[in-house]
Amino acid sequence: MARKRIADQNTVVAYLRVSTEEQAVSGAGLAAQRATIEAEARRRGWTIAGYYSDEGISGKAIANRPQLAQAIAAVESGEAGALVVAKLDRLSRSVADASNLLDRASRGGWRIFSADLAIDTTTPAGEAAASMMIVFSQLERRLISQRTKDALAVKRAQGVRLGRPSVLAAEVVARIVRERTEGRGLRVIAEGLTADGVPTARGKAKWSTSSVQSVLAGQDAAVLAQ
Repeated sequence: MARKRIADQNTVVAYLRVSTEEQAVSGAGLAAQRATIEAEARRRGWTIAGYYSDEGISGKAIANRPQLAQAIAAVESGEAGALVVAKLDRLSRSVADASNLLDRASRGGWRIFSADLAIDTTTPAGEAAASMMIVFSQLERRLISQRTKDALAVKRAQGVRLGRPSVLAAEVVARIVRERTEGRGLRVIAEGLTADGVPTARGKAKWSTSSVQSVLAGQDAAVLAQ
């Protein structure tokens, strides 16, 4: 029986994901994720053994992402000591799926590293922190969505006419409203969304000041801005 290859802990594989076909074609989001991972690798003296990218695929189900499966196979075979992502939600937005993957890494003796949070899952504290971030991220999305629905129902009951509903995820609308409330300009908000690979309401990769303004003029933003 062949012995399992022992991984060099300074060798990692990188996983990237964008959720729309247009982002995949344009490269928006992928380039930003790659730059973040490469900067982290330089700081920590890592060698990146390979890049694995799932393009135009939702983050809700790990089972449907072939490149993630290959990245996991690489670390489990000993080709690398860690799987690195730019942001934790690139792995999964599902608490159950992400928790299963964290458990798989723990049992297999390899690491998951999230560059945005500097979380290393080889330590008990790091694994717990990653699990908590996933849970609270999902909770935040659901709370924002529920608050918006409740507020809209009250407004409609009062006979208030509101703008068009947003087709964007509730957390994206909340981010735009929050950044605008903090005093950021429309162009700065647009550039940040583009850099993070967030698709517009029309599925485009690049945000403009007018697309940000359209979100702010919508009924969901009006409720959240109160």
